[in-house]
Amino acid sequence: MTAIDIATWTLGPLLALMTLLFILRIVLTWYPQIDLNRLPFNLVAWPTEPFLIPLRKLVPPIGGVDITPVIWVGIFSLLREILLGQQGLLTMFARLHS
Repeated sequence: MTAIDIATWTLGPLLALMTLLFILRIVLTWYPQIDLNRLPFNLVAWPTEPFLIPLRKLVPPIGGVDITPVIWVGIFSLLREILLGQQGLLTMFARLHS
């Protein structure tokens, strides 16, 4: 197993998990009464909050709506496609060396 294979097997699920967590975070914003420090909601809030805090300083809420989770869904989806998509960098590199 090469380093490219290990990177692909690691990055694929990690990027997919982060995308899913941010989608769940978007859904949780529809329910402001939910306490994000209680189970099971903290399983979504704790891994995503370190990404959201710095971006919130750069992107203000639009019409009172925090759009930073949507931005992170886009970023992680784009990263996954660029690295692991059908013509992604790691995919193409693995094809060259096989």
